[in-house]
Amino acid sequence: MTLAIDFDDIERAAQRLSGVAHRTPVMRSRQADEMSGATVFFKCENFQRMGAFKFRGAYNALSQFTAAQRKGGAIAFSSGNHAQAVALSARLLDMPAVIVMPQDAPQSKLDATRQYLQSLPRSEVLLFDRYTQDREALCRRVAAERGMTMIPPYDHPHVIAGQGTSALELIQEVGALDALLVCVGGGGLIAGCAVAAKHLLPGIAVHGVEPEAGNDVQQSLQRGEIVHIDTPRTIADGAQTQACGQLTFPIVQALVKGVHTVSDAQLVATMRFFAARMKMVVEPTGCLAAAALLEGAIDLRGQRVGVILSGGNVDLVRYAALLHDAR
Repeated sequence: MTLAIDFDDIERAAQRLSGVAHRTPVMRSRQADEMSGATVFFKCENFQRMGAFKFRGAYNALSQFTAAQRKGGAIAFSSGNHAQAVALSARLLDMPAVIVMPQDAPQSKLDATRQYLQSLPRSEVLLFDRYTQDREALCRRVAAERGMTMIPPYDHPHVIAGQGTSALELIQEVGALDALLVCVGGGGLIAGCAVAAKHLLPGIAVHGVEPEAGNDVQQSLQRGEIVHIDTPRTIADGAQTQACGQLTFPIVQALVKGVHTVSDAQLVATMRFFAARMKMVVEPTGCLAAAALLEGAIDLRGQRVGVILSGGNVDLVRYAALLHDAR
């Protein structure tokens, strides 16, 4: 089967992102090593521009627009991080953007997206009800009405390739790894990372991690076909997807060893670990991969393990309340 992207696509994405995206730090923690029994390397995409890995894919996609597409502008649907990524990329590339966001998205993500769009003509945030409305159908209708190009949050080859640059950078910096842990929503990040990691390190085991309430990709792998679920109710708002992508799922099938799940309580415990021990703010979705390792959902003792921390965009009042309630 021919996959949606190959390693050359990721290398070209890295060239486009050079000097634009941050080369985010890789951080270590003695306590994380002790808790997991592994040698752990955290790739900190919470320090990426706009606070998440999503900038990589959005900029890689928008930077390849034709002149006519740039004039029409970009439209995207997202719970927050892809929204901010497309808005910031549009601002940097001087094109209009419309972002379709759920009305219950974290206020900090809504505010940041609107701020990025502030100076752009014909740009705005449109709100929808994630539990009763079809975000993609709404997005396609607005795109047709306004002559805009839709950039989905994960199921697009340029987006997938851009996200894969995070694993490329990690392996370039730390060398050989036995395993790579990546959060899973629609599959864009894990698909891109798996292509990069398996090309550079053919023997590496790539593992995905989903919230317990939204294990559609885990179910899909078990059944051998894409499984659709109701919108999951979880604090990991970036992983409230209903199904894996048509492009991302074949990559996950071919290159990912398995998908694990963690509870919301385990996510909060991991957020607390990063705040207390590593002095970092990591959002719930960004903690998925780390929670599987630190909370014992996967045993990788004795191995060199890379962990993608996917983002740090979280409403601070909500963040403080979660950490307070978990004491």
